[in-house]
Amino acid sequence: TKDSINPLWAALPVAPYSRRKTIMKKITDGVYIFDQLIGIYYVHVPIRMTVCVINDGLFVYAPVAPTKECLQLLQQLIDTYGPIQTIVLPSVAVEHKVNAGPFARKFPHAEFYAVGKQYSFPLNLPSSFLGLPSWTKILPDSSSNGVSNMWNGQLEHEVLTVKPGIGSEFQDVAFYHKASNTLLLCDTIVAVDENPPSILVEEEEYVKALLFHARDSPLEIVDDTIENRRKGWRRIVLLFNFFFPSSAKVDLGLKPLLKLDPSYKYGWGGWMPFEWISEEKEIQTFDAYKQNGLPTIFPIVQIILSRGNSGQETLRWVNKVKQWPFTRIIPQHLNAPITISPKEFEDVFSFINE
Repeated sequence: TKDSINPLWAALPVAPYSRRKTIMKKITDGVYIFDQLIGIYYVHVPIRMTVCVINDGLFVYAPVAPTKECLQLLQQLIDTYGPIQTIVLPSVAVEHKVNAGPFARKFPHAEFYAVGKQYSFPLNLPSSFLGLPSWTKILPDSSSNGVSNMWNGQLEHEVLTVKPGIGSEFQDVAFYHKASNTLLLCDTIVAVDENPPSILVEEEEYVKALLFHARDSPLEIVDDTIENRRKGWRRIVLLFNFFFPSSAKVDLGLKPLLKLDPSYKYGWGGWMPFEWISEEKEIQTFDAYKQNGLPTIFPIVQIILSRGNSGQETLRWVNKVKQWPFTRIIPQHLNAPITISPKEFEDVFSFINE
């Protein structure tokens, strides 16, 4: 619908382009998530904003595109709990950064914090050139450094900063919402199961992504069944996490291009630059990654967090975060919430010591 139009989509021209459907879900008392969609080549996954109720209004973590639909849903919470008091951009990743400035400008009376290592490539431009508003404040590294009063005792936070390579840094922020025992993370931890997220089945246009990847040949039309939706989602997860998974044979040459049909129902002309080797190997790879829905870490993020001296800094951050008595995590991608204890959270990072 017109309420889901994102007029600034060209700033990051990825799917679903100008149309950003938003769905809101209550996780527990005082915690709500707002899911939209993001992706390329039909590798579509949820991108999420989390809103927590605080004493004097609302706290917004990782803003999404402020479409009319999104703002209408958010207004329901504002009418119930009070105005947005604080907005936090917890990441330097472009898919989060691109929405933060436009969202913050919708609520100019709210405080807006961003992690401090924002950068752009190939030229490292000031924050104002990245679309962030003039009133942006740098988020302190920790609420334990004498700044806990900024959250009036309702939240705690710890910033993770590691430098994976020249000219870039990775940042994530753990926020602990005390009233609900909920831990907010952006990109560090995720979880997935065999069922596609709700946002991917919300509209017929979005379901195309699942059916597109359920194909076994370029121009195949598959039936829209639960089984095929799960098959498509399984392959999306593998492509999203591993780019070219071992269970697929990649061909980026001319051969797949010769099979294109501009009229193909699902789009992209049916382009299929890979062949899934065997369903058995594909399922084994997916099962090994999803671990029955247990929390895990994106493979590329594992590399970032363990490279060089990054492991030491990551473990320092983990040791601080595990002190909070949270019972769930809300990541800003894939499944949410994740039921987890502080000890289980620590165990997710055991790969650093291996």
